[in-house]
Amino acid sequence: MKQALVKWIDGTRFVGLGHANHSLVIDGPADSGGLDSATRPGELILMALAGCTGIDVVSILKKMHVEFDSFEIGVEAEVAETYPKIYTKINIEYRIRGKNIPADKLERAIKLSQETYCSVTNQLRPSAEISYRYKILE
Repeated sequence: MKQALVKWIDGTRFVGLGHANHSLVIDGPADSGGLDSATRPGELILMALAGCTGIDVVSILKKMHVEFDSFEIGVEAEVAETYPKIYTKINIEYRIRGKNIPADKLERAIKLSQETYCSVTNQLRPSAEISYRYKILE
């Protein structure tokens, strides 16, 4: 069983501890009593999405013997206008840099992550339209 714990510090600031025993600070904006001193929960969701699919894609590309110099994932999201202000549309952009990156292998790795492996994508998909694109940079 996976577990997480968050402990209130002050204002709207918490320290979270995950089952892997790594911690992070969470805070809210100043207009809601926070100090705006740390990542907000909604941002963590987008980072979790990028991190989850990123781990998948890197692992798959390594198995395919695709070498690259750098890799990053940008995420943009639209939020519902009313509460609960959930993400309704999310676009993921994979940016990979290297020489002779085979587009077909990159596409396959991304598709496997999006359709099969990334648990965060699959948890968000029922409420958010998720799209993606990629850029190969020489």
